[in-house]
Amino acid sequence: MAAGYTEEHEIIITDRFNDLLASCAKTVKKEEEWELIRKAFFLAKEAHKGVLRRSGEPYILHPIAVAKIVVDEIGLGAKSVAAALLHDVVEDTEYTVEEIETIFGEKIAYMVDGLTKMAGVVNSDTSKQAAYFRKVLLTLSDDVRVILIKIADRLHNMRTMASMPRDKQIKISSETLYLFAPLAYRLGLYAIKTELEDLSLKYRYPEQYFEIADKLNATEHDRLEFIERFIAPIRQRLHESGIDCTIVGRVKSVFSIWSKMQRKGIAFEDIYDLFAIRIVFKPTELIPEKSQCWHIYSLITDIYPPKPDRIRDWVNFPKANGYEALHATVMGPNGVWAEVQIRSERMEEIAERGFAAHWKYKQEHSSEDEFDKWLKEVKNALKGPTDDAVEFLDNVRLTLYTSEIVAFTPKGEPRKMPQGATVLDFAYNIHTNLGNKAIGAKVNHKIESIYETLKNGDQVEIITSDNATPSLEWLEHVTTAKAKQSITTYLKRSRENNVERGIELFDRKMREFGIKPSARVFRKVLPAYECSNKDEFYSKLGSGIINLDSVDKVLRQNSMSKVLKFWDIQLTKPFKSGKDSTTLLVGNNSNDSNAPKFVIAEDCNPIPGDEIVGYRNPETNTIVVHKAGCEEVTRLASQHGENIVSSIKWSSYKAESYLAEVEIRGIDRIGILVDLSQVITVELGINIRELAIQSHDGIFEGKVSVYVKDTENLNALMKSVDNIKGIEKVKRIL
Repeated sequence: MAAGYTEEHEIIITDRFNDLLASCAKTVKKEEEWELIRKAFFLAKEAHKGVLRRSGEPYILHPIAVAKIVVDEIGLGAKSVAAALLHDVVEDTEYTVEEIETIFGEKIAYMVDGLTKMAGVVNSDTSKQAAYFRKVLLTLSDDVRVILIKIADRLHNMRTMASMPRDKQIKISSETLYLFAPLAYRLGLYAIKTELEDLSLKYRYPEQYFEIADKLNATEHDRLEFIERFIAPIRQRLHESGIDCTIVGRVKSVFSIWSKMQRKGIAFEDIYDLFAIRIVFKPTELIPEKSQCWHIYSLITDIYPPKPDRIRDWVNFPKANGYEALHATVMGPNGVWAEVQIRSERMEEIAERGFAAHWKYKQEHSSEDEFDKWLKEVKNALKGPTDDAVEFLDNVRLTLYTSEIVAFTPKGEPRKMPQGATVLDFAYNIHTNLGNKAIGAKVNHKIESIYETLKNGDQVEIITSDNATPSLEWLEHVTTAKAKQSITTYLKRSRENNVERGIELFDRKMREFGIKPSARVFRKVLPAYECSNKDEFYSKLGSGIINLDSVDKVLRQNSMSKVLKFWDIQLTKPFKSGKDSTTLLVGNNSNDSNAPKFVIAEDCNPIPGDEIVGYRNPETNTIVVHKAGCEEVTRLASQHGENIVSSIKWSSYKAESYLAEVEIRGIDRIGILVDLSQVITVELGINIRELAIQSHDGIFEGKVSVYVKDTENLNALMKSVDNIKGIEKVKRIL
């Protein structure tokens, strides 16, 4: 470390700080606030004196950049700027929180302390990561600024990550996508959330990122021309109606396009809604804003016909993060669908600045709103017991990153729920005891299962029974963190009794066979009953989830009932770690007994030809092969980035058969099933594992599970099936 900065460094530092001060002029007015910012800058500069970032820049430029994001892109004030300038001082230098409090006061010291603790999220193992994340999120209700500054810190780190090693880029970008982008979304920072997603994609899958970015650039001229043609009649109609507004076109982000391509299995050229039109109006004082939104909607639909099922009413039912707008999809020129977003200037500021703007406008209203309810929900969830760090992080994430629906109680009270929520989620949303006793529901006055998925606008009345209790199966049918936590807490409470009962039942059964329970017995029993350990087996047995009717057959088997398919690997040099640049080849035989084995991930089931990423399990010396866009590998990379193997590809593989699943839809006719079987089995010689078709109202839909050699083989099948008369849609789903 050098004794100080060079003259050139000093000039750059001064210029950047002056730029920050110019930005602060929009929010900082009092002289004591200016003094606070200057004092924080000079202390941070002295503390980080001579330290350079990996890029070669003076380290002090990082906190200055974070402070500028805090002002320009989030809209916070002087204390937040000071905390941003000081956010690494306690962590990286000899200064203490107590010294910061003495110099700057309790509030800034509190924020710096929270930011210092937050650093543990990125520098520790999964258990510590969960503990740190829980502790910092608990500060949400006390001072959300801690999280907002940390998001600004993460954004600047992502913007300047080019000089980082590849394995660090993968870990940090995966963690950003897994935790920080959802946090930014939930706090209403849409622009930051979008940039974090795009940067994560850029560093995780650079080829796909630049391919989409290049295609967007290549089509920009035609797209801008179409947007102007689309906007012109709207602009004229609104002007004639005396509405003061601005209208702009917004292109979808690279990440959202990539996600849609992955989710729907389509090419870039098949995505029709690449842009949205945003209308921001200056409200008239005498008319409520929501009424003006609907008035503008009616004027637009006089010009372009709307798509009825694509109206999103967030003016009557704002999102939990405070977002308000009216979204509609309309048919534009040349038969092109386009999304139109309608919002007031106040709604626009909240959409752009998120929580900071929301809080400013909230001062005018003292009543509790959706954002306050969400903060309370998060705090309660974080106080709940959980032993599993990964489960904790997943549950927190559930409260962050979901589309929303509105369901109603029998008395008409609206309840916001994540899209995909079930009757059981709704019951727990009302009250934990109601969820624990639920046996069914009347949804829109029709009897439905507790597993029924709710739709926007459903009215739900929960049916209960005193004899009902939560079961392990319930966890597979809920999506909200509150429901998962409530069920888990109940099951853990009753688990001890179940384990004792399970031990008694198993011992009794083994005595009937004259067998003493041993490690050899459990090596057969546990996988047969899909249990990972003895406690899980005893608990399931004691609670009645599994029984011992067929245990004698299990014990007679010479091997496990569930066998994973392994592949050897061939390396050009010895395997070292995820940081090694050696390309690993899936599918070749190796005589090296020390070489790790490959196992295909069952959740995404990649086949030769798919882009793949590996996760090395250091305990079993295996590498689990996932599809590149798999959600599970994103989660693993965010917490164990050092074990991600990115240099991995299929070898010149043998003629193996791999399971794939295809979804089909079309117009029903006599003989369609025969034609489908003929094409797949006779013409293509592909083996069908399962074929399930349902027909209703002249439309059929279903799934076909087949064994294929690779993606080329699968694509040929999909193309041939697509050519069958009546087939309207063919899509790979596994």
